[in-house]
Amino acid sequence: MAKQQEEEVILLNYWASMFGMRVRIALAEKGVSYEYKEQDLINKSQLLLETNPVHKKVPVLIHNGNPVCESSIIVEYIDEVWNDKAPLFPDDAYAKAHAKFWADFIDKKLYQSGRNLYTKKGDEHEVSRKEFIDCLKLLEGELGDKTYFGGEMFSYLDLSLIPFHSWFQVYEIYGNLNLENECPKLIAWAKRCVENKESVSNTLPDMSKVFGLAQSRRKRFGLEE
Repeated sequence: MAKQQEEEVILLNYWASMFGMRVRIALAEKGVSYEYKEQDLINKSQLLLETNPVHKKVPVLIHNGNPVCESSIIVEYIDEVWNDKAPLFPDDAYAKAHAKFWADFIDKKLYQSGRNLYTKKGDEHEVSRKEFIDCLKLLEGELGDKTYFGGEMFSYLDLSLIPFHSWFQVYEIYGNLNLENECPKLIAWAKRCVENKESVSNTLPDMSKVFGLAQSRRKRFGLEE
């Protein structure tokens, strides 16, 4: 533990970023102390531009002066560096690859279709609505009757998906959805994560605050008065 106290850990993030939330949950699961630096994504800080010059996005983890970018890579880095706590990834190589596959699916398919629910209209919105539910149902099938995606232990795939819970109100209202009716096992899993894991409940922002952000974005896109 003395080793961790000597280390400098900084997280550059934006409060509503689902990708930043998963890094914060991973750090909490590992008990890592860090300095949090909230970022303005309109007027990006020099530190963000210097530490992530390629994508210029949050989150960025700076560990002893060395930046690590992209949330999935950051979480894997956290798991390898702070390995004195329970691992976030399965030990089995196939199970690890399987979890990474589904996390990639979340990032590439679920995220964009969910975003389209409150930023698009017309045919594009309707297509995204169907795609979003299809994505959730596939993930619910992967969960099955397990407590968590990895079994009895909260792990990488759980922390990759649970940040979406803070956006559920946005998806339901602008997608005209009832997620509990559509995916009851997945919603039960989300509630279990929030109720049983302090790393989750202490990280996820209030749904009403996230909804307010979505409203302001819709106004910017000309979708609301």
